[in-house]
Amino acid sequence: MNNSKAAELFEKAPVSRAVLQNALPAMAAMLMVLIYNLADTFFIGRTHDALQVAAVSLAMPVFLMFMAAGTVFGMGGTSVISRALGQGRTEYAKKVCSFCMWGCVAVGAAMSALFLIFMDEILSLVGASPDTWDYAKSYLIIVSLGGPFVLISNCYSNVVRAEGRSSQAMMGQILGNLLNVILDPIMILGFGWNIAGAAIATVIGNVAGALYYVLYFVRGKSTLSVSIRDFTLKERVCGGVLAIGVPAALGSLLMSVSQIIINSQMTRYDDMAVAGMGVAMKVVTITGMVCMGLGQGVQPLLGYCVGAKLWERFKKALRFSLAFSLALGVALTVICCLFVNQIVGAFLTDASAYSYAVQFSRILLTTSSLFGVFYVLINTLQAMGAAVPALIINLSRQGIIFIPALFILQAAIGITGLVWAQPAADLLSIGLAWFLYVRVSQKMMLAKAPRKAGEGRTTPAGEAKIS
Repeated sequence: MNNSKAAELFEKAPVSRAVLQNALPAMAAMLMVLIYNLADTFFIGRTHDALQVAAVSLAMPVFLMFMAAGTVFGMGGTSVISRALGQGRTEYAKKVCSFCMWGCVAVGAAMSALFLIFMDEILSLVGASPDTWDYAKSYLIIVSLGGPFVLISNCYSNVVRAEGRSSQAMMGQILGNLLNVILDPIMILGFGWNIAGAAIATVIGNVAGALYYVLYFVRGKSTLSVSIRDFTLKERVCGGVLAIGVPAALGSLLMSVSQIIINSQMTRYDDMAVAGMGVAMKVVTITGMVCMGLGQGVQPLLGYCVGAKLWERFKKALRFSLAFSLALGVALTVICCLFVNQIVGAFLTDASAYSYAVQFSRILLTTSSLFGVFYVLINTLQAMGAAVPALIINLSRQGIIFIPALFILQAAIGITGLVWAQPAADLLSIGLAWFLYVRVSQKMMLAKAPRKAGEGRTTPAGEAKIS
């Protein structure tokens, strides 16, 4: 999409169409990510070995650390690039895009090496028991080998949307995830490779997704660039990306940390509780992933409006997004509540693990209807370049609020307290996100004069720092 087409969509199209045209492909892509996430557990569940299901639950937080690193460059790059395009700074946007690519390669390779070197220590940290140790180790060794590809795939599924090409961003995710879903039954059940087959399918899927995005840029389909010639750490490229990307990634990173804590605490009760919790989190992810796609999809539009100072359009887009997100969250939560037994039954056959999963799922679903509102608000803060407020929110939901709640509620009500901590953190974090959005938006809208669609842009010397 060239700049004039991006401007036409972001500035002139009806707000509902602009939101949906960006959000629906992102939601579809996240739905495919959801299917991909469910596939490993589903087909491993077909082995009728709950210990392998538990091992995947133990390994998943570690794998999510790769995705969190990709989020640093993906969400940070998307925020900076969309605002730069709104300001007409195409060359600067190219430099940011290239920085994200080579940053993913370097960080991904370093993480892969560290995970392989310290694998036994990591397994001890996540709470692997003697029964699940070998399964979890097999899975993590294989997925660690694909580290750079996981980062690139996760990064550019976001960055490509920054220039308004949501369909192309979606296709990269769908390609990698669909390939993983196809390979899962072949490698897990057909070849009899069990949990190792799931890991191999995951790596192949991420390699395919990463190569799709690289070819997209190399073939000249984009106004952006991944060429090493455009790579730079100057002009606040690195600082601008990290200022937004690190807070965005902290949510995923702290989610991994909190899952590790939950799993380690649950192993004190029963390995089947770990398996049940893993499946319960898959159930609530049905709502979470789709709503996350909505938030990520609307961010480039909001970021463009911020860069172009189109405040009235910004407010209309946000109101529509919040209303749509609430309706979506309620609908998905109702579906999950009605079919929770059937969903859990698709993954688990062990009676004890099944009982845990159903109980835990019902607890986690108590606040899932509000996921859409949360993700729209957090992506709005990121679109505005509000680094400090975004950092506060991400530290709170999965860290400052959530982790203490785990121990407090566990001490008060036992094993279910580990589960109730998430709904408690959700409610408090949504209230905090709204408060910070109101504070930041009032400050920005008073400080910057509005511009009408079609007026000339100014090209500032550097990115504005927002706190």
